[in-house]
Amino acid sequence: MRAPQGVPAPREVPEQRRILTVLVFSQILSGAGLAAGITVGALLAEDMLGSTGLAGVPSALFTAGAALGAVGIGRVCRSRGRRPGLALGYAVGALGSLGVVLAAAVGSAPLLFAALVVYGAGTATNLMARYAGADLASPARRGRAVSTVLFATTFGAVVGPNLVALTGELAHSWGIPRLAGPFLLAAAAFGAAALSLAVLLRPDPLRLAEQLAAARDGGTAEGPDGPEAPAAPGNPENTVGRPDAPGHPAGVAVGTAVMVLTQLVMIAVMTMTPVHMHAHGHGARAAGLVIALHVAAMFLPSPLTGLLVDRLGRHRMAAAAGVTLAAAGGLGALAPPQSVPALAAALILLGLGWNFGLVSGTALVIDALPPARRASGQGLVDVGIALAGAVGGLSSGLVVALGGYRTLALAGGLLALAVVPVLAWAARHPAPAHAVAVAPRAERERT
Repeated sequence: MRAPQGVPAPREVPEQRRILTVLVFSQILSGAGLAAGITVGALLAEDMLGSTGLAGVPSALFTAGAALGAVGIGRVCRSRGRRPGLALGYAVGALGSLGVVLAAAVGSAPLLFAALVVYGAGTATNLMARYAGADLASPARRGRAVSTVLFATTFGAVVGPNLVALTGELAHSWGIPRLAGPFLLAAAAFGAAALSLAVLLRPDPLRLAEQLAAARDGGTAEGPDGPEAPAAPGNPENTVGRPDAPGHPAGVAVGTAVMVLTQLVMIAVMTMTPVHMHAHGHGARAAGLVIALHVAAMFLPSPLTGLLVDRLGRHRMAAAAGVTLAAAGGLGALAPPQSVPALAAALILLGLGWNFGLVSGTALVIDALPPARRASGQGLVDVGIALAGAVGGLSSGLVVALGGYRTLALAGGLLALAVVPVLAWAARHPAPAHAVAVAPRAERERT
């Protein structure tokens, strides 16, 4: 039903609840697959290659694969919709996980590297699913919609690292190196997520968002991504979502910069923490616990983060991301390597800062992109995020080899503060009225 002129549209469409439920279910499954590469990827490479300096290569490879995956997934989503795009991404990730297991079994480093690139498609899909949660959300609830999908990842991602020992024993019983065990879990998790989305994600949220944008204006024009029409004035959702709108480049640039910086710092420090712990006598169980707490901090605070992003504003939470990551780097640099609690605290702050940056940055990008450009634009944004992760993963091993883990943590913390000048630049280039991140007060009060 079309909203009267000057009156905001209804807060949510009825289908939004079902779509979020399906996405939550698939994220719980895929979270376990995401955790495999985080927990043992660097250790597996160090074991197969015999070099700490190359331990960051797996992270670089699967984040480079995530960049390629983001491009492909974005294109499929644009032409076919969210359902086939996300399902295909998880299916490819499952195939890559099996490739890692095979590479470990035969001791082939080239096969390991190729499989990790393919595995990256699953990690890209896990992050890109957050956009699907916000396709039908009103401006005042976008942060919460994104955070709901991210929060669901917590369950699988926290359980996954704690199954390192169990899956390792299973792999060993089959004649496969223990460190490949978590990738068996990843293959099953990504495969189940692909199947659930292919069957259950109906209606397609992106297609429905495009159709509703046209219906609110009563138009039936067709664009490259489906029905297009200008929207009724007075509604921030409709104005931002006008299919013929060019979007707001400054908003996209700021949101992307925030997510790129937070991803680079988080990946770099996280990748080398298990290696750092292993070098100081900690076993896989202790490293798994620290990574599990880190992953929990990445996703568990999402509901509160989404609420704060919607209520306090995107820029304030983005600034909080930079400060929190800086604190994580400082604590990581000062933490005694023998102290698991101190390293865990640093990794918790690292995950929390990443969460602040991802939710606020995602909301900024969604605010700035109209429906007809969302899938392709969001795919390109996530390419930048994935490439940042690849740089962080690849450079992390080299930095540790040359200057030690403390140097890496401190440098990461200082780099995270670059978010502050980005936000200062954004303050001098405010978004136009239709792209304001926070909805009018009347609509916020109703939510």
